[in-house]
Amino acid sequence: MTNAQARLQELQSAYQQIKARKLNLDLTRGKPATAQLDLSNALDGILQGNYRCADGTDARNYGGGLGIPEARQFAADYLETRPAQVMVGGNSSLQLMYQYVANAHINGVRGADSAWSKEARDGQKVKFLCPAPGYDRHFSVCEALGIEMIPVAMTEEGPDMDQVEQLVKNDQLIKGIWCVPKYANPNGVVYSDAVVRRFAALANIAGANFRIMWDNAYAEHHLVDNPPELANLLTLCEQQSTLDSAIVIGSTSKITFAGAGMAFIASSEANIKQFADYLGISTIGPDKVNQLRHVRFLKDMDGLRSLMQQHRAILQPKFERVLKHLDNSLEGKTVNGQPLGNWTRPQGGYFVLFDTQPGLADKVIKLCAEAGVKLTPAGSTWPYQKDPNNSNIRLAPSFPSLEEIDEAMAVFVLCVELASLEAA
Repeated sequence: MTNAQARLQELQSAYQQIKARKLNLDLTRGKPATAQLDLSNALDGILQGNYRCADGTDARNYGGGLGIPEARQFAADYLETRPAQVMVGGNSSLQLMYQYVANAHINGVRGADSAWSKEARDGQKVKFLCPAPGYDRHFSVCEALGIEMIPVAMTEEGPDMDQVEQLVKNDQLIKGIWCVPKYANPNGVVYSDAVVRRFAALANIAGANFRIMWDNAYAEHHLVDNPPELANLLTLCEQQSTLDSAIVIGSTSKITFAGAGMAFIASSEANIKQFADYLGISTIGPDKVNQLRHVRFLKDMDGLRSLMQQHRAILQPKFERVLKHLDNSLEGKTVNGQPLGNWTRPQGGYFVLFDTQPGLADKVIKLCAEAGVKLTPAGSTWPYQKDPNNSNIRLAPSFPSLEEIDEAMAVFVLCVELASLEAA
């Protein structure tokens, strides 16, 4: 019996023992742990009966489609822009993104003649560029609206801009691109200054009404002492006279309460007015009480960053624990001369991205599931759930406890090695 065969038998025996334990562990979604949510419990009751906004508005009443003044100022500081360029909505940034893309697709970005859908004729479809691996819910927006998705390669500096520029130059039906520019979901990449500058100029070569959906969800979600900085897309677009192309989104969903945060969107003043008018068809104003309590709780960016240090104290040990298991169990190991896997070491955000040997992601995920460890489905980081290499696995350690992470990762690394040896 070879060493590989002996090791395979050892792993198979260990795997059966794990299955007998009937574990129920979950590393699927990047959601805050209860301890993180507890950091914002002071939101409850903070208004103490004072519902007056800075301009005298009663937050309990209708109106205020752009958001209350102090919330717009707070969001402007967060997004590093001016309040006039900001609209503050409800609790969901994903909802704002869906509503913006749906409005542009159906109704246009500058009136009915600019509707993306009107440009698609003779069976053609409007298209979006999707840096991959990427965020599955971005892809769901496109699927729901019948927008064709085109994967774009990711580099260590962000999307392959040579590929992006060539695609938009050659196809006028490409109307936008999805971006998570800081601590990208799921690979943790931070877009370089050079990449952001090329994004700012992109509308000059793209077709009419092109939009950059800049989902800066993890702007303040650092895991290191000296976090990388992201160039300001809005400022660079203003310099290029392309501000209309930039749709920048953020929220407090992973800062305060995940289900009761405050979401905001920034662009040119014309874009913000048009979008607010569109939303005004379906609402007579957002939850201004929630906006007011957030501003009183967080106060300013110093207050937010102080809170995020407390988040980091909870999250960082979890990420360190994931990496410890990967390093100790898989680093330097090979099958057929190839590493068992490669993984990211994020400086912030909510995920660790693991790449198996080609063709094994679905098998590893299946083995983990049968052993009681749930992972995000294979292919979910790619448009149409089609990972061309079947290798991407997204690990989300934010919600489980350290003890649960230890259990889950012990199963995961075993399944990676087992799948690799069985496929050899």
